[in-house]
Amino acid sequence: MAKNTDILSRFADLGEEALHKLPGVPGGAKLMEMVNQSKTRLDDVQKRLRGLDVLETRVNDLERRLAKLEKPAAAKKSAAAKKPAAKKPASS
Repeated sequence: MAKNTDILSRFADLGEEALHKLPGVPGGAKLMEMVNQSKTRLDDVQKRLRGLDVLETRVNDLERRLAKLEKPAAAKKSAAAKKPAAKKPASS
């Protein structure tokens, strides 16, 4: 098990070294800037998505209320359709 920890720690050290050397490489500074900007953008997107949960809850509530309002109207129409029309008395 000690070998695995050694390998993992060495790999982590190599990654840290590479990150420290990256700004010195041509185009590396630009890459680091893009990575930092993408982190900021992802944070903004997460904030916006959290706001969608609230809107989704409100839409669900409105849909339920609308369904309740539509049910009685549909029941009245079907009840009226089932009743036979009253016949007028024949006048002679």
